[in-house]
Amino acid sequence: MAGKRVGPDGEDGVEQVLDELYATPPSDFVPRREQAALAARSDGRAADARRIRAARRPTQAAWAANLLLRARPQESRRFLELGQALREAYRTLDADGVKELSEQRRSIVSALSRQAAELAREAGHRLSDPTRQDVDSTLRAVLADQDAADRWAAGRLESALTPPADFPARSAGTPAGGRTERARAEAPRPSSSRKKDELAERRRRRQEQLDAARRAAAEAGRLLRELRAARADAVSALQRARERHDLAEQRRSTAEEELRRAGEELERADRERREAEEGLRAADDAVERAERTARDTEKEAARLADPAD
Repeated sequence: MAGKRVGPDGEDGVEQVLDELYATPPSDFVPRREQAALAARSDGRAADARRIRAARRPTQAAWAANLLLRARPQESRRFLELGQALREAYRTLDADGVKELSEQRRSIVSALSRQAAELAREAGHRLSDPTRQDVDSTLRAVLADQDAADRWAAGRLESALTPPADFPARSAGTPAGGRTERARAEAPRPSSSRKKDELAERRRRRQEQLDAARRAAAEAGRLLRELRAARADAVSALQRARERHDLAEQRRSTAEEELRRAGEELERADRERREAEEGLRAADDAVERAERTARDTEKEAARLADPAD
């Protein structure tokens, strides 16, 4: 947008800082928050510094949910769209349709929850079982409640979300068309032509509801297949990484063994060098003594051979 400031000194800058903060592991949140707030204050942006310092550290589950939204934007967008479709479908479905969609909903939540746990593990933080349950709770809330969906979509959850007691549905005794049994009983008896029109209208509404439910179910199925494919890719990538790690570990062990042997050989060579140097010094001393002896002997022989003596 023309004229809008972008970067660390603008509105987009502080929003980016906050987004990154809420994708930061809770153990690192406070130091990074203080560092970012200090930088903003040093730049003369007191209002930004106050906003940053007001950010509250997320729980482990909330951080994992924020991380999922940030690291898997496409799946997260589809998940939000699915929640909207499911909420609409649940208002119009019969018991069998609700049961079918409930099973798909559980599968999708489980698949996304596993992805969140894998992302957290890749970031160096393994989620405990209670934390995983809080992540599941948050994702169920996102599917069931528009307010929860909006809060998660903002990417700055501070704590886990709690889903409503049940998925949004029409009240008991209110059929898909929205009229109660009592209202129908009190209504005047329609004529034959009117009966046909109302029957056609109910069938049309029922068909629309069925089409909406089928679309929601199809979308849920597609998303679930994508999540399973993404998980299979992640499993393959993890297996390849483990194989590379094992190979590197083997090479490291081999290198350490070769280094140990080279060290031993170096010690032996050094010891032999010192012994050879000592032998050389001893030989030099012996040569020097022999030379002195030879010179002395020559002098003595020359003296004895001199007639004057």
